[in-house]
Amino acid sequence: MIALSLAEIAEIVGGQAHDIPDPDVRITGPVVIDSREVRAGSLFAAFAGEHVDGHDYAERAVAAGATAVLAARPVGVPAIVVDDVQSALGALARTVVERLGTDVVALTGSAGKTSTKDLIAQVLDRHAPTVWTPGSLNNEIGLPLTALRASDETRHLVLEMGARGIGHIRYLTGLTPPRIGLVLNVGTAHIGEFGGREQIAVAKGELVESLPSAEEGGVAVLNADDPLVRAMASRTKARVTLFGEADEAAVRAENVHLTETGQPSFRLHTPTGCSDVTLRLYGEHHVSNALAAAAVAHELGMPVEEIATALSEAGTLSRWRMEVTERPDGVTIVNDAYNANPESMRAALRALAAMGRAAQARGARTWAVLGKMAELGDASLVEHDAVGRLAVRLNVSKLVAVGDREASWLQLGAYNEGSWGEESVHVSDAQAAVDLLRSELRPGDVVLVKASRSVGLEKVALALLDTEGEVTGR
Repeated sequence: MIALSLAEIAEIVGGQAHDIPDPDVRITGPVVIDSREVRAGSLFAAFAGEHVDGHDYAERAVAAGATAVLAARPVGVPAIVVDDVQSALGALARTVVERLGTDVVALTGSAGKTSTKDLIAQVLDRHAPTVWTPGSLNNEIGLPLTALRASDETRHLVLEMGARGIGHIRYLTGLTPPRIGLVLNVGTAHIGEFGGREQIAVAKGELVESLPSAEEGGVAVLNADDPLVRAMASRTKARVTLFGEADEAAVRAENVHLTETGQPSFRLHTPTGCSDVTLRLYGEHHVSNALAAAAVAHELGMPVEEIATALSEAGTLSRWRMEVTERPDGVTIVNDAYNANPESMRAALRALAAMGRAAQARGARTWAVLGKMAELGDASLVEHDAVGRLAVRLNVSKLVAVGDREASWLQLGAYNEGSWGEESVHVSDAQAAVDLLRSELRPGDVVLVKASRSVGLEKVALALLDTEGEVTGR
């Protein structure tokens, strides 16, 4: 963060100084909400959570080097006391971003946000100093924390924006107003909370509504292949640029194919030229993500050859998202267990099928270890059934459905599609899945592990990569 004095911060957030001997002392370290992440010169923001109250850790934070605490009450150490810590953090982020004048790129979508954000970040960082959202910290706390990592050297600020209801993205864009807004897709993630895809489109479209006009430099980057996203062009004053497979897309891919290992290769077309790309990521769904990243980079002035090189060299920055590891015995573990919705589940299964073709030709097998997709509401049964059916249609060798009701629906879909005998199995929990796989896996097999974050199926992948450990041993 740019260095601000405690007096300046108090004025920005409308707070009162408590136990501060020198109001002119400056914050020179990061703004953090976890006392274990405090560095010399930090500002520690104390949030009162459901299980932990950050105010109880204020003394520890200052002892570890924090200059002061942003708090809702006096804490006995130097503090700026405010009515609402979240609102104060947002106000501080907005002021810092405005003073820096950095280009803010914001993106949202039902699936692929984090993977695309990671691609954009790696491409733009080759061009100029870039700060981006770590992992999926895309909410009302994570977003301002990311923005506050920007400094005088930061040229690009890439922010992922999530939403669980109408108004959420509008709130986030109010904290860090973007100049470039990217909408990837409108799917069924959180459809149980929104009530339908049309409502999801309303929420996602708040991003393009927030953009400045075309005359002021605003750019809306929209997926030409998603009708609900493409229709958002009428909701923005910004200039619209399209990416995708449609002929009207300014940024598109031709000659898309997968390598033997399941990595996409294509020829990238932009308004300024063409260049070849072979991604290090797995699965054809990453082509759309790469096109989105290329469109943003093009709008920020990068030449097509540099964009193509950066895309071809980009890897996975965030944990448990199509993380591919080959064990010494030749078994490949694909840990995509960070989260799941119907769109990402289908994409992961198609990636598994592509990765497994060569393995199956050698007599090895593909395994889909799948669990619950959360927050689908009334669509849950249909969507889980459809995923089970797709696993069979893609010729996945083995389906292991992990958990309770939703897992039984996965297996039911596979059964109804024609999976018999031991091709699909329903197990009660992660440990049962590990026990089964340890007894059945053989060299060359490819294992996909995926479910919603609340299921915690990453434990299966971690246990399979540690032949000595149990599920709870990591």
